[in-house]
Amino acid sequence: MSVASFDELLYLVSPLICRQHTNMRQPVSPAERLLLTLRFLATGESFASLHFQFRLGRSTIHGIVHETCKKIWEVLQPLYMPEPTEEVWKEAAQVFKAKADFPNCVGAVDGKHMVRIQVPTGSGSRYYNSKKYFSVVLMAVVDANYRFLAVDVGSYGSTADSRIFRSSSIGQKLYAGQLNLPAPCPIVEVGDEAFALHPNIMKPFPRKNLDTTKRVFYYWLTRARRYVECAFGILSNKWRVFHTTLVMTSDNVDNVVNAACVLHNFVRMKEGINSEEIPDHGFIDVSSNFVTGNNEAVDVRSRFANYFV
Repeated sequence: MSVASFDELLYLVSPLICRQHTNMRQPVSPAERLLLTLRFLATGESFASLHFQFRLGRSTIHGIVHETCKKIWEVLQPLYMPEPTEEVWKEAAQVFKAKADFPNCVGAVDGKHMVRIQVPTGSGSRYYNSKKYFSVVLMAVVDANYRFLAVDVGSYGSTADSRIFRSSSIGQKLYAGQLNLPAPCPIVEVGDEAFALHPNIMKPFPRKNLDTTKRVFYYWLTRARRYVECAFGILSNKWRVFHTTLVMTSDNVDNVVNAACVLHNFVRMKEGINSEEIPDHGFIDVSSNFVTGNNEAVDVRSRFANYFV
């Protein structure tokens, strides 16, 4: 994340994480709260390690990280991962057609066991997945720019992808015909063999005994579906908290994953896509006169310059 992107993110989030100054002590500034949270997401370091780096108590770090993750989602989700409209689906279909040569496709859908967790007390084997570790599933719909159009977090690792998708909010709207998909074109989402066929969900043929026509279709559908796999890879390598085991409650796990996903979209739209494709949200650079009017953001950047990612 560039300094300019950090400044804009700080501008958006600071009203929700700013604390009042008192005669007893000075609060942790919004800039340092955000920097601490981004450091945790980008490295996956433990709170004990961050305790020595930022000279804050472990319980303080715990509260700051989880609160800031929750506020990041609340602020950025309406801007960078809003509920898809008919115009959003049409734009996604055009990009898939241009980049993957797969017409009438609005997104690639898949579930990923990328969120390792410490087994919750009394959960039994519900979080134990087929890969022999405990996890929650991240179900996502991705466009051809590797941006998340919708995410669902928190399902048990032992649950099948098709069942998770059906019970998710976007799956329920899809099956109820309330997803604002354009008509009358047969707009579809593409998934792997784990998903059930639906008028708006396309899956590949079984791999055995494929004739030439089916092999060609299998190739082009897989070529479109790979965007969701690549998005998961970009997400986990940008925010390396997914390379560690999360030792926290299930609600806090959901907050961390949601924050990482919406930050992924934020960074993609600010730095990973051509500038002419970036929507203008009317941001004004105020990093030199921020909140308290005392160059707080610049001061924190100078103190922790090597922590920016």
